[in-house]
Amino acid sequence: MSVKLGVPSKGRLMEKTFDWFGARGVRLALSGSEREYSGAVEGIDGLELVLLSAGEIPRELAAGRIHLGVTGSDLVREKLGAWDEKVAELEPMGFGHADLVIAVPKAWVDVTTLDDLDAAAAAFRAAHGFRLRIATKYHRLVRDYLREHGVADYQLVDSQGATEGTVKNETAEAIADITSTGETLRANHLKVLAGSPVHRSQATLFKSRKAQWSESDRAVLAALKARLGFGD
Repeated sequence: MSVKLGVPSKGRLMEKTFDWFGARGVRLALSGSEREYSGAVEGIDGLELVLLSAGEIPRELAAGRIHLGVTGSDLVREKLGAWDEKVAELEPMGFGHADLVIAVPKAWVDVTTLDDLDAAAAAFRAAHGFRLRIATKYHRLVRDYLREHGVADYQLVDSQGATEGTVKNETAEAIADITSTGETLRANHLKVLAGSPVHRSQATLFKSRKAQWSESDRAVLAALKARLGFGD
Protein backbone atom coordinates (compact mmCIF):
# COMPACT_ATOMS: atom_id res chain seq x y z
CA MET A 1 0.00 0.00 0.00
CA SER A 2 1.05 3.61 -0.49
CA VAL A 3 -0.13 7.06 0.48
CA LYS A 4 -1.91 8.61 -2.51
CA LEU A 5 -1.33 12.31 -3.14
CA GLY A 6 -3.79 13.93 -5.55
CA VAL A 7 -2.55 17.00 -7.41
CA PRO A 8 -4.10 19.06 -10.22
CA SER A 9 -3.49 17.39 -13.57
CA LYS A 10 -2.69 20.42 -15.73
CA GLY A 11 -2.07 24.12 -15.99
CA ARG A 12 -0.45 26.60 -13.65
CA LEU A 13 -1.89 24.94 -10.55
CA MET A 14 -0.05 21.72 -11.43
CA GLU A 15 3.17 23.58 -12.21
CA LYS A 16 3.03 25.61 -9.00
CA THR A 17 2.30 22.45 -6.97
CA PHE A 18 5.28 20.65 -8.50
CA ASP A 19 7.46 23.70 -7.76
CA TRP A 20 6.21 23.95 -4.16
CA PHE A 21 7.01 20.31 -3.37
CA GLY A 22 10.28 20.46 -5.32
CA ALA A 23 11.50 23.45 -3.31
CA ARG A 24 11.02 21.32 -0.18
CA GLY A 25 12.92 18.29 -1.44
CA VAL A 26 10.02 16.23 -2.81
CA ARG A 27 10.20 15.93 -6.59
CA LEU A 28 6.92 15.36 -8.42
CA ALA A 29 7.15 14.51 -12.10
CA LEU A 30 4.94 13.37 -14.94
CA SER A 31 5.67 9.89 -16.21
CA GLY A 32 4.94 9.75 -19.91
CA SER A 33 2.89 12.52 -21.51
CA GLU A 34 0.65 14.93 -19.61
CA ARG A 35 -2.33 13.25 -21.28
CA GLU A 36 -1.58 9.96 -19.53
CA TYR A 37 -2.35 11.46 -16.09
CA SER A 38 0.33 9.47 -14.30
CA GLY A 39 3.28 10.65 -12.29
CA ALA A 40 6.14 9.75 -10.00
CA VAL A 41 7.51 10.95 -6.65
CA GLU A 42 11.15 11.17 -5.58
CA GLY A 43 12.26 12.07 -2.08
CA ILE A 44 9.64 10.23 -0.01
CA ASP A 45 9.25 6.45 -0.14
CA GLY A 46 5.68 5.16 -0.14
CA LEU A 47 4.10 8.28 -1.67
CA GLU A 48 2.15 7.81 -4.91
CA LEU A 49 1.22 10.69 -7.22
CA VAL A 50 -2.34 10.74 -8.58
CA LEU A 51 -3.21 13.38 -11.20
CA LEU A 52 -6.81 14.63 -11.08
CA SER A 53 -8.70 17.78 -11.95
CA ALA A 54 -8.76 20.32 -9.12
CA GLY A 55 -12.54 19.87 -8.92
CA GLU A 56 -12.27 16.09 -8.49
CA ILE A 57 -9.80 16.22 -5.61
CA PRO A 58 -12.31 17.25 -2.88
CA ARG A 59 -14.61 14.38 -3.85
CA GLU A 60 -11.77 11.83 -3.87
CA LEU A 61 -10.54 13.03 -0.48
CA ALA A 62 -14.04 12.83 1.01
CA ALA A 63 -14.50 9.32 -0.42
CA GLY A 64 -11.17 8.21 1.05
CA ARG A 65 -9.81 7.16 -2.32
CA ILE A 66 -6.80 9.44 -1.90
CA HIS A 67 -5.03 10.25 1.36
CA LEU A 68 -3.75 13.74 0.53
CA GLY A 69 -4.73 16.32 -2.06
CA VAL A 70 -3.84 19.78 -3.33
CA THR A 71 -6.76 21.95 -4.43
CA GLY A 72 -8.33 25.34 -3.84
CA SER A 73 -9.78 25.94 -0.39
CA ASP A 74 -12.88 27.32 -2.15
CA LEU A 75 -13.51 24.02 -3.96
CA VAL A 76 -13.33 21.97 -0.76
CA ARG A 77 -15.80 24.26 1.01
CA GLU A 78 -18.15 24.43 -1.97
CA LYS A 79 -18.22 20.76 -2.91
CA LEU A 80 -18.20 19.16 0.55
CA GLY A 81 -20.95 19.68 3.09
CA ALA A 82 -19.47 19.67 6.63
CA TRP A 83 -16.11 19.70 4.88
CA ASP A 84 -14.02 19.77 8.05
CA GLU A 85 -15.47 16.40 9.11
CA LYS A 86 -14.17 14.85 5.88
CA VAL A 87 -10.83 16.56 5.34
CA ALA A 88 -8.26 18.48 7.38
CA GLU A 89 -6.21 21.42 6.19
CA LEU A 90 -2.54 20.56 6.53
CA GLU A 91 -0.87 23.59 4.97
CA PRO A 92 -1.83 26.66 2.92
CA MET A 93 0.61 26.73 0.00
CA GLY A 94 0.83 30.43 -0.79
CA PHE A 95 -0.29 30.40 -4.42
CA GLY A 96 -3.53 30.23 -6.38
CA HIS A 97 -4.89 33.20 -4.44
CA ALA A 98 -8.37 34.38 -5.41
CA ASP A 99 -11.33 35.95 -3.63
CA LEU A 100 -14.92 34.81 -4.00
CA VAL A 101 -16.80 38.11 -4.16
CA ILE A 102 -20.28 39.46 -4.81
CA ALA A 103 -20.46 42.09 -7.54
CA VAL A 104 -23.27 44.29 -8.84
CA PRO A 105 -23.52 46.70 -11.79
CA LYS A 106 -21.52 49.92 -11.38
CA ALA A 107 -24.71 51.76 -12.36
CA TRP A 108 -26.23 50.74 -9.00
CA VAL A 109 -24.76 53.81 -7.30
CA ASP A 110 -26.79 53.31 -4.11
CA VAL A 111 -25.67 49.67 -3.65
CA THR A 112 -22.23 49.40 -2.06
CA THR A 113 -22.79 47.07 0.93
CA LEU A 114 -24.62 43.84 1.74
CA ASP A 115 -27.29 45.84 3.56
CA ASP A 116 -27.79 47.87 0.38
CA LEU A 117 -28.05 44.62 -1.60
CA ASP A 118 -30.72 43.32 0.78
CA ALA A 119 -32.75 46.51 0.33
CA ALA A 120 -32.26 46.43 -3.44
CA ALA A 121 -33.36 42.78 -3.57
CA ALA A 122 -36.58 43.58 -1.69
CA ALA A 123 -37.30 46.53 -3.99
CA PHE A 124 -36.51 44.41 -7.06
CA ARG A 125 -38.97 41.70 -6.03
CA ALA A 126 -41.69 44.28 -5.31
CA ALA A 127 -41.13 45.87 -8.73
CA HIS A 128 -40.68 42.75 -10.86
CA GLY A 129 -42.55 39.98 -9.05
CA PHE A 130 -39.56 37.64 -8.88
CA ARG A 131 -36.40 37.46 -6.82
CA LEU A 132 -33.18 39.21 -7.82
CA ARG A 133 -30.91 36.71 -9.59
CA ILE A 134 -27.29 36.17 -8.55
CA ALA A 135 -25.30 34.05 -11.01
CA THR A 136 -22.63 31.81 -9.50
CA LYS A 137 -20.88 28.45 -9.55
CA TYR A 138 -20.56 28.57 -5.74
CA HIS A 139 -24.06 27.95 -4.43
CA ARG A 140 -23.18 26.52 -1.01
CA LEU A 141 -20.64 29.21 -0.09
CA VAL A 142 -22.72 32.11 -1.36
CA ARG A 143 -25.97 30.92 0.22
CA ASP A 144 -24.31 30.46 3.62
CA TYR A 145 -22.61 33.86 3.38
CA LEU A 146 -25.78 35.73 2.45
CA ARG A 147 -27.74 33.96 5.18
CA GLU A 148 -25.12 34.98 7.75
CA HIS A 149 -25.39 38.60 6.59
CA GLY A 150 -29.19 38.70 6.56
CA VAL A 151 -29.69 39.08 2.79
CA ALA A 152 -33.03 37.72 1.56
CA ASP A 153 -35.27 38.01 -1.52
CA TYR A 154 -32.68 36.67 -3.95
CA GLN A 155 -32.25 33.51 -5.99
CA LEU A 156 -29.04 31.83 -7.09
CA VAL A 157 -28.85 30.88 -10.75
CA ASP A 158 -26.25 28.44 -11.98
CA SER A 159 -23.45 29.73 -14.16
CA GLN A 160 -21.12 27.27 -15.84
CA GLY A 161 -19.75 29.71 -18.39
CA ALA A 162 -18.45 33.27 -18.08
CA THR A 163 -20.24 34.40 -14.94
CA GLU A 164 -19.22 38.04 -15.41
CA GLY A 165 -21.18 38.20 -18.67
CA THR A 166 -24.52 37.15 -17.21
CA VAL A 167 -25.50 40.67 -16.13
CA LYS A 168 -24.83 42.11 -19.60
CA ASN A 169 -26.72 39.16 -21.09
CA GLU A 170 -29.63 39.88 -18.73
CA THR A 171 -29.70 36.37 -17.26
CA ALA A 172 -28.80 37.75 -13.80
CA GLU A 173 -28.81 41.05 -11.92
CA ALA A 174 -25.65 40.37 -9.87
CA ILE A 175 -22.89 37.76 -9.66
CA ALA A 176 -20.73 35.90 -7.16
CA ASP A 177 -17.45 34.69 -8.61
CA ILE A 178 -13.76 34.10 -8.03
CA THR A 179 -11.44 36.98 -8.91
CA SER A 180 -7.73 37.58 -8.46
CA THR A 181 -7.30 41.04 -10.01
CA GLY A 182 -10.84 42.33 -10.60
CA GLU A 183 -10.02 43.23 -14.20
CA THR A 184 -12.73 41.07 -15.74
CA LEU A 185 -15.31 42.50 -13.35
CA ARG A 186 -14.34 46.06 -14.28
CA ALA A 187 -14.39 45.19 -17.97
CA ASN A 188 -18.00 44.06 -17.52
CA HIS A 189 -18.96 47.24 -15.60
CA LEU A 190 -19.33 45.44 -12.28
CA LYS A 191 -18.19 46.52 -8.81
CA VAL A 192 -17.42 44.41 -5.74
CA LEU A 193 -19.51 45.06 -2.64
CA ALA A 194 -17.66 46.49 0.35
CA GLY A 195 -16.62 44.26 3.23
CA SER A 196 -14.88 40.92 3.47
CA PRO A 197 -15.20 38.52 0.53
CA VAL A 198 -17.31 35.37 0.68
CA HIS A 199 -14.05 33.37 0.89
CA ARG A 200 -10.34 34.06 0.40
CA SER A 201 -9.10 31.03 -1.49
CA GLN A 202 -5.65 29.62 -2.07
CA ALA A 203 -4.12 26.28 -2.97
CA THR A 204 -3.99 24.13 0.15
CA LEU A 205 -2.67 20.69 1.04
CA PHE A 206 -5.51 18.65 2.55
CA LYS A 207 -5.57 15.32 4.40
CA SER A 208 -8.49 12.93 4.08
CA ARG A 209 -10.23 12.00 7.33
CA LYS A 210 -12.08 9.21 5.48
CA ALA A 211 -9.12 7.33 3.94
CA GLN A 212 -7.74 4.20 5.57
CA TRP A 213 -4.51 5.19 7.34
CA SER A 214 -2.37 2.16 8.22
CA GLU A 215 0.64 2.43 10.52
CA SER A 216 2.94 2.47 7.50
CA ASP A 217 0.79 5.19 5.88
CA ARG A 218 1.09 7.29 9.03
CA ALA A 219 4.86 6.82 8.95
CA VAL A 220 4.93 8.06 5.34
CA LEU A 221 2.83 11.09 6.34
CA ALA A 222 5.16 11.85 9.25
CA ALA A 223 8.18 11.66 6.95
CA LEU A 224 6.46 13.91 4.43
CA LYS A 225 5.55 16.48 7.10
CA ALA A 226 9.12 16.50 8.34
CA ARG A 227 10.46 17.00 4.81
CA LEU A 228 7.95 19.75 4.07
CA GLY A 229 8.75 21.47 7.34
CA PHE A 230 5.50 21.44 9.28
CA GLY A 231 4.00 19.43 12.12
CA ASP A 232 0.47 18.46 13.10
